[in-house]
Amino acid sequence: MDLEDYLPKTPGDPLAALTKQDLDPLSVDELQARIATLEAEIARTRARIDHAVNHRSSAESLFKR
Repeated sequence: MDLEDYLPKTPGDPLAALTKQDLDPLSVDELQARIATLEAEIARTRARIDHAVNHRSSAESLFKR
């Protein structure tokens, strides 16, 4: 699959713009800072997914009683 398959289709989406940004002018330090920021965003997103899954599971078990 291509990266485009995972990106939202809305115009002006910041994630789509981020993936199209030219990385050539960035220094190694700037690239490392970018990676750190993206890794932090990945961790935040995964935490949100975990919260949503756990919340749904808790709700389902509550209503099964």
